[in-house]
Amino acid sequence: MILLSSDGVLPQYLPPIEGEQKISPRKKGVKQGALIFLLGVVLVPALGVLYGWTDLNPFGFFAALAAVLCFIGGPLRMLFAALFEEGAPVRQFMAPSSYAPAAMPPPPPARLSALPPASLSATSQWKPRPQTAEIFQPSSVTDHTTRLLDKSDPDSGAGER
Repeated sequence: MILLSSDGVLPQYLPPIEGEQKISPRKKGVKQGALIFLLGVVLVPALGVLYGWTDLNPFGFFAALAAVLCFIGGPLRMLFAALFEEGAPVRQFMAPSSYAPAAMPPPPPARLSALPPASLSATSQWKPRPQTAEIFQPSSVTDHTTRLLDKSDPDSGAGER
C-alpha cells in the first residue's frame, strides 16, 4: 500500500536518533513475563528438592506458591503486555522531494501477422486416426473367475474343507 500511496517510490526510512533507542513497554512486559516463567523453571525444582531433603513445611508452601506465580503469572504478564501495552513508535519515512518517471521508448511497429503463411498441402502428411471401436475388448478377470466358480459342483465337496 505504501508503494501505491507514494506513486511507486520506495520509502527511505530515517535512521533512528541515538537518544531515542528505548525499549517499548510492550517489549519490556513480554521480556518480564518470559523472565518470570524461566525463573519458575529454576526456582520450583530447587524449592521442591529442599522440601524433600528437609521436610520443612515452608519449603513445600513456597514451592507451590512459586509454581503458581511463575507458571501462571509469567504467561499472563506476557499476554497482558502483548495485548494492552503500548508498542514501539512507528518509524517515519521521508518521501523523495521530486520524482520524474523514466521516459518510455516508443512501442515497436505492430506486425500484421505473428504466424507464418499457411500452406495448403500440410495435412496430406498425416495418417487418419484408427477406428478403435472395432478392436476386440478382452473379458475381465473377475468374469472368468466367476464362471469357473459357477461351474464347480457344490455336491462333490471338492471346494469344501
